[in-house]
Amino acid sequence: MALEKPYADVPGTTIFDSDQARKGYHLSCFCMTLMKAENRDRFHANERAYLDEWPMTEEQKQAVLARDYNQMIWLGGNIYFLAKLFASDGKSFQYAAASMTGMSQEEYANMMLNGGRSPDGQPNEGVKNRG
Repeated sequence: MALEKPYADVPGTTIFDSDQARKGYHLSCFCMTLMKAENRDRFHANERAYLDEWPMTEEQKQAVLARDYNQMIWLGGNIYFLAKLFASDGKSFQYAAASMTGMSQEEYANMMLNGGRSPDGQPNEGVKNRG
């Protein structure tokens, strides 16, 4: 019997819980290998061949190849493990977050500097430069 998850219905959010962790286990393992330079080199030399060494689903592999971070999260990826992937591509956390929102990195940075998003997902214009 599946556990009831009262937290599971947060609009626009994939909750990372134990079920997601299990679903993305091999995706996370793959990402962690990218901490070593020799693995990053092997991955970038032939991404598909490297991914095929892992028992991930085809959908997970396609998400990695497309660098579709939202899809990777939906398929069990944890953003902190996925950070190894975008870092191996020379991309920042800010770049990845911006791409996940459909914004440019500059638009995303400006939105965050101006208070982020409200709970309904809209840019929050009410808070300016909290620093």
